[in-house]
Amino acid sequence: MQLLKSTAFMLSVVVIAAMLMTRCSNNKSTAPETTLQQTSSFGGFETKEKWGEHLVTVGGCNDCHTPKKITAMGPVIDSSLWLSGHPEHMPIPEIDRKLVESKGLAVTNAMTSWVGPWGVSFAANLTSDSTTGIGAWTLENFITAIRKGKKSGTPGGRPLLPPMPWEWFKHMSDAELDAIFTYLQYTKPIHNVVPPPLPPLSAKH
Repeated sequence: MQLLKSTAFMLSVVVIAAMLMTRCSNNKSTAPETTLQQTSSFGGFETKEKWGEHLVTVGGCNDCHTPKKITAMGPVIDSSLWLSGHPEHMPIPEIDRKLVESKGLAVTNAMTSWVGPWGVSFAANLTSDSTTGIGAWTLENFITAIRKGKKSGTPGGRPLLPPMPWEWFKHMSDAELDAIFTYLQYTKPIHNVVPPPLPPLSAKH
C-alpha cells in the first residue's frame, strides 16, 4: 500500500514538472517570435517614428536642413535648430555669383544655402511647424515631393532645386517614406521662414 502511494506521488511530481517545462518552453519559443513580428514592420526598430529618425540620420538630411554653428573645427550642427532649414536672416555666401554660375560650380558656406548654375537654393524647413515647416502636410504631399521632386508636395509645385537629391531618395519604399514623414511630424516645431530661391544671374538678362 505504501509502495502504491509513493508511486502515485512520484508520478504526480513528474506530470507537474513536465507541464511546467512545457509552459516555459512555449514562452521561450514564442517571445522572440512576437518581438520579431512587432519590429520587422519598422525596419527592426520599436516604432515607426524611431525607424524614421534612423532613416533621416543615415540619409544625411541634417547635412543641409539643420543650421550650423561655425567653430574652430568648421561648421557643427546646431541641435537647437534641428531640421529647421536655412535661417531666414542668414545671408548667402559672399562670392562672385557670375563666375560661380558660369563655371558650373556649387558653393556653400554652412550647407543650408547653395549657389550654383541654377541660381541660389535654400534648404527647406522640415520641422512640424504648421506654417513654415511641413506640419500641415499630408503623407501624400511628402511622397509627391520626394517621388516627383515638387515643392510643397503638390503636382503643380516648382521643381526641387539642387543639391536636394530627390532623384535618389525617390527609390525609397512607401513604408520608408511613411516612417520618415511620421518622424518629421514629431519634431519640435520651429518657426523659420526660409527665403525663396534666386534665379541664376543669366536669367535676368
